[in-house]
Amino acid sequence: MPERILSLYATYAYTDDHWALHEEDRRVVRKHIVEAVAKISPAGFLYQAFPTRSDSDFVVWTSWDGDGPEAADRALGLYNQEIGLLRQFIRPVQVLWGFTSPSMYSRGKSEQDMDPFAPESRTKYLIIYPFSKTKDWYLMSMDARQGQMNEHIKLGKQYFDVKQLLLYSFGLQDQEFVVSYEAAELTRFSDLVRQLRSTEARRHTELDTPIITGLYRTGEEFVG
Repeated sequence: MPERILSLYATYAYTDDHWALHEEDRRVVRKHIVEAVAKISPAGFLYQAFPTRSDSDFVVWTSWDGDGPEAADRALGLYNQEIGLLRQFIRPVQVLWGFTSPSMYSRGKSEQDMDPFAPESRTKYLIIYPFSKTKDWYLMSMDARQGQMNEHIKLGKQYFDVKQLLLYSFGLQDQEFVVSYEAAELTRFSDLVRQLRSTEARRHTELDTPIITGLYRTGEEFVG
């Protein structure tokens, strides 16, 4: 994988123009969406959102090599170009993006790290949300923060089947991080989150909504 990954998650809703089409024409639109995602990124995936959310119909997850000063310009420019051709029929609802970065609290890579460039590793469910810490968190000593994160990390490792990709978006979006998970069972992920709510680090959570849950769909399944 690249040293630094740029990933973008976007939820979309179909417009009234889309719903006014006959079903076969709507299928053509969905086919164009699949083709656009393939052009945008070497690692592009589609997920069904509705009815897990009432405001969105589907999710697009795209990733690129984020190394170099021109990486974001190339990736985001191409994204705008391809999706722009479809804006009559789809409108963005939520966009979350950022870059990977080495963790301050754990060493090296983990078997629970999500690899966007390994399409065969996709699981059925994707969960995404923006995340920010409180101001007090950053005013604590590094040792105090590390102690709380050790508890967090130890609990997460008990759910070895739940994988994570953490993006840093400090100064790029309203939140500080974008957290995403892949899970084969939603109940397993829900149990993990419920337990994490009772850890000491929870006191320092400022933002962790909206939560977006998507169901993975191949291109064929998406087109229908």
